[in-house]
Amino acid sequence: MNSLSIFVLIPLLMLAALWAARGIKAIRGVMVTGASALLAASIILTFLYLEERHAGNTAEMLFRADTLWYAPLHIAYSVGVDGISVAMLLLSSIIVFTGTFASWRLQPLTKEYFLWFTLLSLGVFGFFISVDLFTMFMFYEIALIPMYLLIGVWGSGRKEYAAMKLTLMLMGGSAFLLIGILGIFSDSGATTMNILEIAQLHNIPFEQQCIWFPLTFLGFGVLGALFPFHTWSPDGHASAPTAVSMLHAGVLMKLGGYGCFRIAMFLLPEAAQELAWIFLILTGISVVYGAFSACVQTDLKYINAYSSVSHCGLVLFAILMLNRTAATGAILQMLSHGLMTALFFALIGMIYGRTHTRDVRQLSGLMKVMPFLSVCYVIAGLANLGLPGLSGFVAEMTIFVGSFQNADVFHRTLTVLACSSIVITAVYILRLVGKILYGTCTDKHHLELTDATWDERVAVICLIVCVAGLGLAPFWVSRMIGESVIPVVSQLMP
Repeated sequence: MNSLSIFVLIPLLMLAALWAARGIKAIRGVMVTGASALLAASIILTFLYLEERHAGNTAEMLFRADTLWYAPLHIAYSVGVDGISVAMLLLSSIIVFTGTFASWRLQPLTKEYFLWFTLLSLGVFGFFISVDLFTMFMFYEIALIPMYLLIGVWGSGRKEYAAMKLTLMLMGGSAFLLIGILGIFSDSGATTMNILEIAQLHNIPFEQQCIWFPLTFLGFGVLGALFPFHTWSPDGHASAPTAVSMLHAGVLMKLGGYGCFRIAMFLLPEAAQELAWIFLILTGISVVYGAFSACVQTDLKYINAYSSVSHCGLVLFAILMLNRTAATGAILQMLSHGLMTALFFALIGMIYGRTHTRDVRQLSGLMKVMPFLSVCYVIAGLANLGLPGLSGFVAEMTIFVGSFQNADVFHRTLTVLACSSIVITAVYILRLVGKILYGTCTDKHHLELTDATWDERVAVICLIVCVAGLGLAPFWVSRMIGESVIPVVSQLMP
């Protein structure tokens, strides 16, 4: 068995063990064991990958394996990783691990909830290790399907509406994506659906690229909250249970940016150069619109959801700048946003579980009654607005420096407009922190609230350590990512 298949095997074993588990302790034991194994596997893989690179292994993808599944349609189970994939696997394992503790006390239907949660995780891990178009699409769909039930059954508020809206819009994007993938394979002349083989052949005519690129970029862009297809995101996040919001915003939305970079930009480079300006305008709108929308929200989850639209917009914005620095910043932004938005959603869920409200107007003086959660919320807010020393600063600075390398007026104007989102973000974050954490506690019942439990502290501390670690020591991650974006960017350079 290929070493990368462990990321598919562990979730499959977790599903079997969960199905057989009886009692809440057994269910929790399976989840903690499985999540810990995934985290350990991703850490070991990171060290092995860095050792291979240090030893001078220049292969585009490491730990490759190919197993033919269905010869008539050229479908193979093809896996491999580069620095980008390794970083995404590490992020996914961290979110699954912390999400498990954030769901520690979830009721009812605990077993069923964790079964769907694990299936979603299976899709995410399988997607990031795949280098075959069909295999990647299959895992992509596996990751999307559980969201309907996780939100519709265990969510809150308008959960049925949010679940259906999310499912319809993401499945609509999947339809575009499937057409694009089939078109790429058909016109490439390749004998397999392997991404590397299609990229090496470079046979797709420019006219056909201009058809398949918009379909593929839109298909993945819908999941990346591309304007105007972003409206599912705030409703979905607001209604989802805490750990699902963490995994959805922290990892699932990253499938959109990863897919745009790995497939749309890599396999259709001429069309990307020709049509990038259209999507740059749309992503620029996402960045600024998401920040402004967060300013006027009164629900904590909606604030973070619109903030995610803005920050995920920066990922696609940087990818479309077609240079190495900006592309490196895009991957760093995926890591940074995944960690800090998971931290935000975890804290919001913990606050809501105690106060039973997410309305900013009804919250005040929480620092006095839950100091640990409040301090953690301040740290998450500072990371969100890009404070130096935390992950947000490293990612956003890399993006803006790379974007400004394009010397023409169009690109620099869009970069300046995107930079304005930093100021807007600082406004709503600082105002939010001042409103809900400080001042006089107006609700006497809030004075009786308790601070974080041990399981909540485990989840929150792990995420804060990762946010600070990426902010203080980003160089090894940046170097690992920077080497892996070269094959894609080299095809995109005019």
